[in-house]
Amino acid sequence: MKKIRTSKYKKLKIIIISCSLVIISTFSCFIYYFDKIITPTVMVVANAEMRSKATEIINQNILEVYSEKFNYDDIIRVDKDKEGNIVMLKADTVKMSAIASEVALKSQKELNSIGSVGIKLPLGYITKSNIMSYWGPKITVKMEPLGRIETKYSSDFETAGINQTRHKIYIEVYTKMKVIIPLEHDEVEVKNQIPIAETVIVGKIPRTSIDLNTDGIKK
Repeated sequence: MKKIRTSKYKKLKIIIISCSLVIISTFSCFIYYFDKIITPTVMVVANAEMRSKATEIINQNILEVYSEKFNYDDIIRVDKDKEGNIVMLKADTVKMSAIASEVALKSQKELNSIGSVGIKLPLGYITKSNIMSYWGPKITVKMEPLGRIETKYSSDFETAGINQTRHKIYIEVYTKMKVIIPLEHDEVEVKNQIPIAETVIVGKIPRTSIDLNTDGIKK
């Protein structure tokens, strides 16, 4: 009787050990598969989503701030000679820098806020299938801005007609951030150029006499 019980105990012990090994092996295979196959795909999607979110925030702030505070005639001064020929274009860099700094600060604050909370992506979203995109457990994606948002201005001139020139001014924004998901992280860059002003200047503009005076703006 005692031998039978011992035999049953040994069999039970073997079964438990075998099941444990199977579970551990299965879990290890799942981790390996997730790390090698799923994680890279999740990271690609996470990068795209965070880049899109950051671009949306920056563009929205540019739209709000510049539509309220940027006026071409207040920012750009057109100097002409006695004959009415344009001799120089001069920019008020103090105002331009102040507006760009406001955009950068507002955007930085919002990116920090979103980064600490993160966004949640259903695991099925990585399949890009309309049917599967909302299925599966949700993965939290967080963002950590690296450094500060950098801004600079650029401008472009093009012929708009006889003795007319179209002047365009752009704000360029650059930032870098770390996208973080469970078990992995990656760095992504966000670069964007948005037109903020466009006007047609009547009169010939000598290229050698254009002075936008944007040295005070980060390049």
